[in-house]
Amino acid sequence: MPVMAVVNRKGGSGKSTFAAHVAAWCALRGHSVMLGDVDRQQSSRGWLRRRPAALPAIAPWTMDNKNMLRVPTGITHAVLDTPGGLHGFELARIVMFADAIIIPVCPSLFDRESAAQCHAELMTLPRVAHGRCRLATVGMRVDGRTKAGEMLREWSEGLGIRYLGSLRETQLYVRSLEKGLTVFDLPPQHAAPDLAQWQPILDWLQPVLEPPQAANDPVPGAHVSRPLPLKPAQEAMVSGSRLSVLSGARVLSAGVPQAQPQLARAAAPGATRVLPQFLKR
Repeated sequence: MPVMAVVNRKGGSGKSTFAAHVAAWCALRGHSVMLGDVDRQQSSRGWLRRRPAALPAIAPWTMDNKNMLRVPTGITHAVLDTPGGLHGFELARIVMFADAIIIPVCPSLFDRESAAQCHAELMTLPRVAHGRCRLATVGMRVDGRTKAGEMLREWSEGLGIRYLGSLRETQLYVRSLEKGLTVFDLPPQHAAPDLAQWQPILDWLQPVLEPPQAANDPVPGAHVSRPLPLKPAQEAMVSGSRLSVLSGARVLSAGVPQAQPQLARAAAPGATRVLPQFLKR
């Protein structure tokens, strides 16, 4: 299942706007897409509640009575809208699942500095550093009458990050989101300038979201042991989806979780039972 995450430590950078549009684009292409808000507040649900029923459905990330997040049945694509301040283990956990990460950046100095710090931490994670999780930036709320877009391009390329383009500052986004819509849901003649700005972004995203095999899909024919749920401080991704991770897993240099030896041996068919060390005393 292809997974795209929208990440920036700074709040107000346009993460939710971008994530909602990518989810709507996937739904319009016929995919069963989930818009997951990794923040416990689940703010994306407000936009999904406003979305007209006549439009292609976008599934929310559901939470059960044990405060554990479950991916709905039948989902083929996931777009993750992450909270501000994401770092450390939570950031590494997102990278473990994602095929691609987009960093939306506004032109201000504070936004660029925050995004640069986020990029520096991302590059310490093997899946990003080795290119297995693709990374790019997008300019948000860019005034076309200024050189802000070109400045963001030079800044991004100076960090070695692919710059996909700029999205203009317009009330069209605000009015659309208030109605549960995106510019992709509007008549093309009403959003032509914005659709043109989205085109290079979608050209980059399409092979990521429609690959022959996603990075987190199991290898055909390989034995897959049953994953155990992981419950950090706020929420968990539980078994039953490809977003599950192993409880107590070790993260290897390639960024892939590996079960503890005891669990791996127990799951292997025909494996010889090994006595725990304390029973040998």
